[in-house]
Amino acid sequence: MSHFFTSESVTEGHPDKLCDQVSDAILDDALRQDKRAHVACECLATTGLVVVAGEMRTAGYVDIAGIARETIRQIGYDDAAYGFDHRACAVMVSVGEQSTDIQMGVDEEKNAVHEQGAGDQGLMFGYACDETPELMPLPISLAHALTKKLADVRKKKGLPYLRPDGKSQVTIQYGDDGRPERIDCIVVSTQHADTVSHEQISRDMTEQVIHPVCEKFLDARTKIYVNPTGRFVIGGPPGDCGLTGRKIIVDTYGGYSRHGGGAFSGKDPSKVDRSAAYAARWIAKHVVKAGLARKCEVQVAYAIGIAAPVSVHVETFGTGKVSDRQLEKAIDGVFDLRPAAIIRDLDLLRPQYRQLATYGHMGREDLQVKWEETNRVDALLKAV
Repeated sequence: MSHFFTSESVTEGHPDKLCDQVSDAILDDALRQDKRAHVACECLATTGLVVVAGEMRTAGYVDIAGIARETIRQIGYDDAAYGFDHRACAVMVSVGEQSTDIQMGVDEEKNAVHEQGAGDQGLMFGYACDETPELMPLPISLAHALTKKLADVRKKKGLPYLRPDGKSQVTIQYGDDGRPERIDCIVVSTQHADTVSHEQISRDMTEQVIHPVCEKFLDARTKIYVNPTGRFVIGGPPGDCGLTGRKIIVDTYGGYSRHGGGAFSGKDPSKVDRSAAYAARWIAKHVVKAGLARKCEVQVAYAIGIAAPVSVHVETFGTGKVSDRQLEKAIDGVFDLRPAAIIRDLDLLRPQYRQLATYGHMGREDLQVKWEETNRVDALLKAV
């Protein structure tokens, strides 16, 4: 029986995404100076104000306020007429040292078993499916492509009325066989100058953003909504207070897969919220790439201070060529899910996180991140 599924994405100027980028830019700078840095950095942004708070342990010096302002400038908030300006906003910083109790579990030399443990308890999910070349669900893939295209159009100055804040939403109709057939509905919302008409915005977004990205899946029945309220002048932090970690579904699979609840941005990879979620995606992608299933979801769970996961669970939704339990045993022999091994195998101490803070952390083959590689397919097939 056919069904519909919807996912959304947001541009880098969205207030929550602005905060994610500030947090990850600070993390990148800490790792650039000190590979052993531990960072848990949160950001809040509202009218005229950015607050950065959290914990940090590093041998380097991180200019937190300066990094926040430069990140905001690069996003595009460089004119007071937009309602938010990197030069005019206040930046408050309240960052303390990492808890010594957490250090006991994370640091190999301080851990009772002399092995790096998980930075916190928690559960993480990874997912892959064969709907797109990058093995991501089609709704979130298209939603990200729309917001990226919207940002590209703005930055090329072809439409000078565009402002940094924006969102997209894509509804896909799936056929009886569970495969995507068409786009049923598209929503694109973009912040704009108050001098442009709604009709022009709608025409430009349809011609320059929607059709170039979605042409293959559009038909006569597809519904297209551009700025549905008719006006989106007040945007960014003045329009809606932004917070780090509030777009976790946008960051992952658009709701198509389950989520453990932990955010990524501002956390160094000793935090399994981040590193284990990448590892779970890595494993799930291997399973689908190997042809062992059309869909694969991997859950891993940890206890703080303990290296080995307390559980690993695989679900292939009836599409597996072998049993899910057989896949779990094979995965255990091919992938080392202890935090230190994940960090090593996925090169997670490399400063790379600011660029991941927009348009999704998964499926990012364009950024050549290690968790999108599938170089252990042969080993997985052999283990199966």
